[in-house]
Amino acid sequence: MTKRRDFIKTIGLSSAAIVGSSYIPRVRPQAATFKYCLNTSTIRGQNPGLVKYIEITAEAGYDGIELWVEDIKNYIESHSAAQLKKLIDDHGIQVENAIGFAPWMAADEEKSKAGFEQMGKEMDMLASIGCKRVAAPAIGNEGPIDLMRAGQQYKKLIELGRSKGVMPQLEFWGAFKPFHHLGQTMMVAAVANDPDAKILADVYHLFRGGSGYEGLKLLSGNAIEIFHMNDYVDHIPREKQEDKDRVYPGEGAAPMKQILADLNQMGGEKILSLELFNRSYWEKDPLEVAKTGLEKMKNLVAEIT
Repeated sequence: MTKRRDFIKTIGLSSAAIVGSSYIPRVRPQAATFKYCLNTSTIRGQNPGLVKYIEITAEAGYDGIELWVEDIKNYIESHSAAQLKKLIDDHGIQVENAIGFAPWMAADEEKSKAGFEQMGKEMDMLASIGCKRVAAPAIGNEGPIDLMRAGQQYKKLIELGRSKGVMPQLEFWGAFKPFHHLGQTMMVAAVANDPDAKILADVYHLFRGGSGYEGLKLLSGNAIEIFHMNDYVDHIPREKQEDKDRVYPGEGAAPMKQILADLNQMGGEKILSLELFNRSYWEKDPLEVAKTGLEKMKNLVAEIT
């Protein structure tokens, strides 16, 4: 009996020594820092123009703006990149991302080559106004996508982005059959095997393409920087929903608390960008729409922080 007690004491002392000398407690990652951005699609139907987009974004209280590449091109054709950058800087906001449609991932080699050339020119333009990101969707594909090849193409695009100072955000669209799922996007990003690989996700597209939201838990803080905020209604079947059916965050059926809690758990900076195409909102005062969307996003974030 004495030997048994001595043996137990020895085990206890050894365990204490291990805990005291080499045990490293798990450190909970820091919570995310949320910033707020307005994608100009939200007030596009009112057609206010690029200058008003910037003025409305600043007046409504956003940190940044998401511009469409074509709008930037059209402005610069009659003005200059320097004038546009000054306008943005004077209003105290940042162009966080740009929405473009270069067919860099196209299966057709010639189309893909043209897509890379287009992307390079657009990156130069974006860099000139202080924008450091650009959306990189899979546009240009009609049939199934070779995800291994797409990953290699994305690697090349990232390298191009590094040389320009404008990083491509890999984007998927829920209603776009060739590239509609978070799982596909994660595979392409993984095949790229690059520390600068980023995924541009969206509440609506995660729902519309059948991805769901649990997959967000598999992504680290560095994988997502821009996240499109919106919501979906529950009275239209998933497969029949369209961009125009999106509603303000928190006014639909999406599990917003879970989504934001998972983004928060990732840590890092998360830019929540309001992206809507709702025609009923397009009939309202654009400043009112912008302010309403920002208030709803902030209220949702306040519930999980």
